[in-house]
Amino acid sequence: MSYFIHPTAVVDEGASIGADSRIWHFTHICSGARIGRGVSIGQNVFVADRAVIGDHCKIQNNVSVYEGVTLEEDVFCGPSVVFTNVYNPRAQVERKSEYRTTRVKRGATLGANCTIICGVTIGAGAFIGAGAVVNSDVPAHALMVGVPARQTGWMSDYGERLPLPLTGQAAARCPHTGTLYILNDNTLTRQDGSHDGLHRSQDSAETHS
Repeated sequence: MSYFIHPTAVVDEGASIGADSRIWHFTHICSGARIGRGVSIGQNVFVADRAVIGDHCKIQNNVSVYEGVTLEEDVFCGPSVVFTNVYNPRAQVERKSEYRTTRVKRGATLGANCTIICGVTIGAGAFIGAGAVVNSDVPAHALMVGVPARQTGWMSDYGERLPLPLTGQAAARCPHTGTLYILNDNTLTRQDGSHDGLHRSQDSAETHS
């Protein structure tokens, strides 16, 4: 077996798990889940049928990734991030046919205890602050905070805040890597196609922050 599963974890037959992934204490992976390579899944995590987790994602403790949720590669989910898949749930009303899909694009960070209302797309490299409630699409590299979440800035792929206005024409470099970012109206792009000097920690889900 090319991945690690803690003895207390439950992985249903039929789940797909990529090489070098790690599944920690009391986690449940359902049969239709698809988990990529090098993924770290912390304690007490639930991954539903047809949930998709891309390569090198890190999911901290107490997160439920429900059906309809797709995490692209390198997504970070902080402790107790909340996903939903029904917009207007009622215990007495069956709404499994009304699931709304949620996509979190490459390199985004979801801070501890934030809530992602179903049906939204979170752009690549976006940064959702702790405790925020996201109920609409988030631009790539946007820094979002509050309830409901509102944009307060822009973030580099390295996770550094960029000294840029929210909209207009401007440019700034990541203070850590020096990579140049260009703002055009309300769209931020990286000047080159690199991954902004990113490197991946080898720490387990239990030890990284």
